[in-house]
Amino acid sequence: MAFQLDNIKKTEKKIEANKSSTSFLQKEITFFGSTFSNKTKEDFYTEISVLIKAGITLKDALELIENSQKKKLNKQLLGEISKDIISGLSLSESVRQKQQFTEYEYYSLKIGEETGTIQQVTEQLGAFFARKNEQKRNLVSALTYPSIILTTAVLVVAFMLYYVVPMFQDIFEQQKVELPAITKFIVSSSEFIKSYGWLIIIIIIGLIFFRTFFNKKKWFKKLKDKLILRIPFIGDFMKTVYLSQFTQAITLLTTAKVPVVNSIQLVKQMIDFYPLQTALEAVEQSILQGHSLSKSLSQHKLFEDKMIALVKVAEETNQNEFIFERLNNQYNTQVEQKSKLLSTVLEPFIILIVGVLVGVILIAMYLPMFKLSSVLG
Repeated sequence: MAFQLDNIKKTEKKIEANKSSTSFLQKEITFFGSTFSNKTKEDFYTEISVLIKAGITLKDALELIENSQKKKLNKQLLGEISKDIISGLSLSESVRQKQQFTEYEYYSLKIGEETGTIQQVTEQLGAFFARKNEQKRNLVSALTYPSIILTTAVLVVAFMLYYVVPMFQDIFEQQKVELPAITKFIVSSSEFIKSYGWLIIIIIIGLIFFRTFFNKKKWFKKLKDKLILRIPFIGDFMKTVYLSQFTQAITLLTTAKVPVVNSIQLVKQMIDFYPLQTALEAVEQSILQGHSLSKSLSQHKLFEDKMIALVKVAEETNQNEFIFERLNNQYNTQVEQKSKLLSTVLEPFIILIVGVLVGVILIAMYLPMFKLSSVLG
């Protein structure tokens, strides 16, 4: 039984008015924790699926899960959902009213209720968030150590420019030594750091603090996401992460017999990555004009030739669910491999940059010293 979502575009504005837009880093890689996080959702949907399969009613299942929660806010949220269920609302309608849940979850649960497959849908949602959490761990694991090295490198270079270089500068001024061009550049950099270093720190802190505000701006999201794709190694890795999420979402919706156009609409709302959203908007319009999904995807560089070829096979053999599941498994494997490779490549690369910077500073400082010693000799 196919579930038609005729009012998606009408509900978009209403949902957006009630829910604040959230950036990818906040949704997928939140370091400071959030109410009903993706990890909590993974446990929530998995436990609901298990309890319903065991023959427990939805109301009793929600009460059991509520009692197992340690966080007060999570317990309060589940209590509100239980009250909604008692008052006659469906699970999907209750979830739709809560800011912590996405429209993607609402429609997935709605599909399960309409088709009598709520147990399977909640199981798939649990697997969906499990994969997202695994991708988050891979991404954090890949970037944590290189980030520590890079931060240390910046602090070392800043320390040398702020404290070490001025010491040499005083010696050069006392001896009236003519400075090479590279030394003049390093001395100028040191003076800039001493004069405006505090301003640079304030700007960096301000950018981090106001990140949420900027992420609500469409131009900033567009610029940020396009910049991410252009970064060597990291851009390709992030592209693979989002394609993995895309194929996983399509797999879940295809299993629930959601039409292709509606699936594209839902995924477009769920994944907050501007290049993918733009591509999916064009894909949606192309499908509405009568083109196949494979041909619509082929018009965008974001989608790989391998994916397009397999989607074409799926359309010809009517094996969409199987093909997208295989694609998702392949992309998940690539995410794991690239996360390890990213960490392996970035570490020596950053160390090399640090070595070059420190070497340039030392050479710039010692060149005048050699000249001074020859003059004195």
